[in-house]
Amino acid sequence: MAEIIQRDGTWAFDGNTVRITPGLHRSVPLFRQTYGEIAVPLEAVSGIVYEPERKRGRLRLRLREGADPLLQATGGRLPEAADPYKLTVDIDRSGVAEYVAEEIRRALLLDQIPKEPAKTYLLSGPPVPVSVRSSDGTVSFDGAQVRIDWADTSERVKRATGPRIIAVGDLVQVEWLPNSGYEDGFLRFVTRETVFSKLPPEKDPYALDLWGSARRDLLTALVATAVTARLPHPSTRTGEYVDHPRLASAVPPQSDHHDVLLRRLRELGELHRDGVLTDEEFATTKAAVLRGF
Repeated sequence: MAEIIQRDGTWAFDGNTVRITPGLHRSVPLFRQTYGEIAVPLEAVSGIVYEPERKRGRLRLRLREGADPLLQATGGRLPEAADPYKLTVDIDRSGVAEYVAEEIRRALLLDQIPKEPAKTYLLSGPPVPVSVRSSDGTVSFDGAQVRIDWADTSERVKRATGPRIIAVGDLVQVEWLPNSGYEDGFLRFVTRETVFSKLPPEKDPYALDLWGSARRDLLTALVATAVTARLPHPSTRTGEYVDHPRLASAVPPQSDHHDVLLRRLRELGELHRDGVLTDEEFATTKAAVLRGF
């Protein structure tokens, strides 16, 4: 067993799995603490490096492309501090860090782990159900469908559509960009019907606009990862859009109360007449309301 314990977290390698446990110190980002322990099978690893610095060093685990739904969903856009595959190492433990790295390198060589992209996810991602409250609303995923409940501060056009419910089988992909604190981010669920939509996140009823606490909004990557893990692997896709087989049955309508439907349609009509919504935005949002019923 090769193991290194630091305030930033603990890495342990038993010859088959690299077990990464985040530290409990307040310096460890909320995202890493919430994501929890990650068990990385050796076959998902492409390499490991130790980067010594003057006061401390860093262990970095490199994963094979396509092996991890977290890296697939976030696309390398996770802030440095939130990267679970990086461990900050005190300078007096650099020898231990080098030993851990060497043990993993030796195992990769002995097991002849390939470095080419994986054809299936080798990590499972976060468990479901998972729910995150963001600046634009609460997004939940139970393994079969995504639900978005808008916040009081969401754009009126979104609140007019009511809760958004999307079956996994209707999804083409998930797009995620973190809120940096300087620029807004978003979490967008792309479906067959919205794949060519150009609505901005603040008006898109299939997207969460991330503009509040960057620390809290970063947790939406949990949902993005959980959903991505249950979509067809990228190696099975060709081109920009693939009409893959349904992975879940269609979600039944939430309500057949015509008065609620009519009220929402009237509100959308008023927004359109007042110039708040363009023709395209009105048509898209109206279609979303009708699908929801």
